Amino acid sequence: MSRTNVILLAVLLTAACALPFIVSNYRTFQFTLVLVYAIALLGLNILTGYNGQISLGHGAFYALGAYCAAILMDKMGAPYWVTIPAAGAVCLVAGFLFGLPALRLEGLYLALATFALGVATPQLLKYHHLEKWTGGVQGIVIAKPEAPFGLPVNADQWLYFFTLAVTLGMFLLAWNLLRGRIGRALMAIRDHHLAAESMGVHNALYKSLAFGVSALYTGVAGALGAIAVQFVAPDSFNIFLSIMLLVGIVVGGLASISGALYGALFIQFVPNIADEISKAAPWAIFGIFMIGFVYLMPTGVAGAVRLLLARRRSHEI
Repeated sequence: MSRTNVILLAVLLTAACALPFIVSNYRTFQFTLVLVYAIALLGLNILTGYNGQISLGHGAFYALGAYCAAILMDKMGAPYWVTIPAAGAVCLVAGFLFGLPALRLEGLYLALATFALGVATPQLLKYHHLEKWTGGVQGIVIAKPEAPFGLPVNADQWLYFFTLAVTLGMFLLAWNLLRGRIGRALMAIRDHHLAAESMGVHNALYKSLAFGVSALYTGVAGALGAIAVQFVAPDSFNIFLSIMLLVGIVVGGLASISGALYGALFIQFVPNIADEISKAAPWAIFGIFMIGFVYLMPTGVAGAVRLLLARRRSHEI
């Protein structure tokens, strides 16, 4: 990593740490959700952007992670920080197991299979035999954690810092994973799976692992999101959530780690901006924003930023 990138990261991290002391509690809550969505988008990008497997049902893994956290906190009295690795582990297993039969599907057929998963999940959460755990249509209400050790921050600020720490860890893990042998294998399968297999890449194993790791990231995001919102219910995890996650990685930039953050900012704030512009047709305005981003930045925001930096370097030379 170059010296310029290190300085830029240090500046961004300093700004992120100062943010909750500058903005209101509500804005702090919104930026906490941005970090949550960034983790989920990074997970989906590992699967779709880096490995080429299209998923229209990642909202199901987000819901699974959220319910794992809610059930552990509400029914078992587990500390909130314990629920994060627990949700990730459950979703890792679920994603890997779902990835095994999905090996027989590619392209649109895989997209349809994951779409079915996303559609079915809210109905499964309402199933009366699971109401004892899921709360049925009423959902589960959980308490927002307070700052430990008497730290001079309120609950929203503490949760922001906790989520920021988890986000940094997850991004660092993804960066190490994708820049090494595993990342090269995933991209080789995406670009030409037959050539990758002829070079000794175990396609079935890596594609299943990609599903598992992607689900792990999304489950961690779901657990953090449940703790931030303090409520989970089946209708909060409908198919629209899965579609918004896909929109996020396309707008942010496919096969880009930084694109997850850009996409998270888009899906968190652009709907609010669209609602302020037009109360009558906010989603029409949102659609115009989305078309504009895709038209002006066909490689996503991350791709546009890379292009601008490359042009700046060329002018300096």
